[in-house]
Amino acid sequence: MIDFANELNEAQLEAVTTTEGPVLVIAGAGSGKTRTIVYRLAHLVEQGVDPAQILLLTFTRKAAQEMLARAESILGRSLHGTSGGTFHSFAYATLRANAMDIGFAGGFTLMDRADSENVCKEVKDGFKLGKGDRSYPKKATLLDMITKSRNKELSIDAILEREAFHLNPYLEDFTRIADGYDRFKREHALVDYDDLLFLLDELLEKNEPLRNQLQARYQYIMVDEYQDTNLVQARIVRHLAGERGNVMAVGDDAQSIYAFRGANVANILEFPKIFKGTKIVRLEKNYRSVQPILDLTNEILHGASVKFDKNLYSDLKSDRLPEVVYPISDRTQARLVVDRIIELSKKYMLHDIAVLFRAGYQSFPLEVALTRIGIDYQKFGGIRFHEAAHIKDVLACIRLVLNPHDRLAWQRAMEHIKGVGPKTVAKLYAAMHTKDPKSEKYLANMISKHEPLKELLRELDMLRAMPPKPGAILESLLAFYQPVLMEKYPDDYPKRQAGLEQLSQIAAGYSDLETFIGDLSLDGDPDEEKRKENAVVLSTVHSAKGLEWSAVILIDLVEDRFPSRKAMQRAEDLEEERRLMYVACTRAKECLSLFVPSSVFNRASGMSEPTLPSPFVTELPDTAYDRLNESYGGGLEKRRASVSLPSPSAATVTDDGAPARHKADPKKLGFCKHKIFGKGKIIAFIEPNKYRVNFPGFGLKVIIGDYLELL
Repeated sequence: MIDFANELNEAQLEAVTTTEGPVLVIAGAGSGKTRTIVYRLAHLVEQGVDPAQILLLTFTRKAAQEMLARAESILGRSLHGTSGGTFHSFAYATLRANAMDIGFAGGFTLMDRADSENVCKEVKDGFKLGKGDRSYPKKATLLDMITKSRNKELSIDAILEREAFHLNPYLEDFTRIADGYDRFKREHALVDYDDLLFLLDELLEKNEPLRNQLQARYQYIMVDEYQDTNLVQARIVRHLAGERGNVMAVGDDAQSIYAFRGANVANILEFPKIFKGTKIVRLEKNYRSVQPILDLTNEILHGASVKFDKNLYSDLKSDRLPEVVYPISDRTQARLVVDRIIELSKKYMLHDIAVLFRAGYQSFPLEVALTRIGIDYQKFGGIRFHEAAHIKDVLACIRLVLNPHDRLAWQRAMEHIKGVGPKTVAKLYAAMHTKDPKSEKYLANMISKHEPLKELLRELDMLRAMPPKPGAILESLLAFYQPVLMEKYPDDYPKRQAGLEQLSQIAAGYSDLETFIGDLSLDGDPDEEKRKENAVVLSTVHSAKGLEWSAVILIDLVEDRFPSRKAMQRAEDLEEERRLMYVACTRAKECLSLFVPSSVFNRASGMSEPTLPSPFVTELPDTAYDRLNESYGGGLEKRRASVSLPSPSAATVTDDGAPARHKADPKKLGFCKHKIFGKGKIIAFIEPNKYRVNFPGFGLKVIIGDYLELL
């Protein structure tokens, strides 16, 4: 017999032993979520439940296999017969067994991602769309918009409006291709990964005998990471659980950060309303982080507008508070982060130190700084700086300024010119470096036929005539490259533009062109991605979810970077950014450093401009952290933390699932309403009676309190 009482804490034991009726386990970060699921599997079987009556739904096959293996180890017996796997694998098996009922009498074939992209291209070509348009969306982008539309259950129009406004001119084409894509699949008995879920949902909705059969078979259903489910996955769970509702959903609303994939946080927030009589169990004891870090993360959650109340605590004590560091600028931030990494490396292995950021491009200056002094790093999420295609394009031109004989750089610089392939580049290269009449005639002929080639050569000549200052040369080059960027990368050029802004910022810190290009060309170890030891981890927060490190450094905590500019426009997006901040901070076990640059470099003005600290930082009470300011001498000075504002009023969710609205205090941050600007998020309170408010669509406004209705 398993001694559950001694092997689990009180909340875990309650979740494990509550087997009848709907159960919602709110599992705070580092609270032993997987352990709880594993022991519940073991408990059910030990109580005599047939393993074949258990259905475990996860988001990866590996997660399901590990949970089942651990449960078998605890039990000392096989769990053969238990259905454990992803939503998609369960859907595939069910649909294969009922193919006739979904209109595929002869069966169907499941397409992978590459197959789906090729079908999109075939449909597009069949409609004769995009002919002669080099900026036409690629097949991968066509599929992305279609699948996002389906997973979020929004029109393609809405998806483009929210996520890819620059592709709006192609809206009608996207719609035609999406319709044609569906017809093609039906005509050829094909289904994609999205179809698996929607076809299963439709089958369970319409086929009552099958629904009853599955409900009778699966007496106990468990769903992991419920905060990551989309709308159709939540409906499938409802179909399978039925009125009886022996279903346990495990997750954390505060870690719902995948809305861009279709995840809907409302699924977990509204679980108690959908499944009547739900018992809510909160796992709040954290086994990862020291208490001062948890105190800070609890404060971050206090600002959420709607949430399940939770208060993380730990037996791990520390007298060291998290630190909030204010560099003078984002230029000096990289240097200070490197200094912090060197200091931490005296206590921790490099692979136990992580630098996290909102978007992949934000680590570019740090990558250069680490490479320059020889500190190895691994990057997860986004692309390594020197591997980004648009960065390679620009660096190729700079290499040609320094060395006109760089054949590889010529190849890269001419990639965007239609009709100039590798063989033509070889001929042009030979013509440029062979001074004879025949070569000069060939070169002149090619220049007259290809205007972009003429423009490129003119730009390079102009750059060579300039003083070799990286900042000025890059400024001119980026102006030349902008139309190339938009034509060569039409699907995502706004995102790539941010990377070029960072390149410009890096260039501003150099006075010598050769040193600049040398530092950027050090690619490092080609096997670096395979190495796990002795390398600092650089990661986007999204890629860091589920991981942990002894020391975590979070950078660029200013408005427009974290939260992102796009998120500042919609209240629900801003709430997801808050959850992203929570996920980032809860990755840290012992040390947590938050970097808030006081200014950022603006390429348009050529100057550093003041920033607004992230609202997630300004909301923190000064008792939660130590503040360090960069002095003009380059060192760090400990300051008393600035007096922060009280935490926002929030709507928590009570045990019966009903939102509980707290009366707003005039001096608390939260949401408000204005007669002209509508609903907004209060960013700061300004004595004696003003508020700085972010209104979606209007940006930041300072409003007298008398004209605001606090929500």
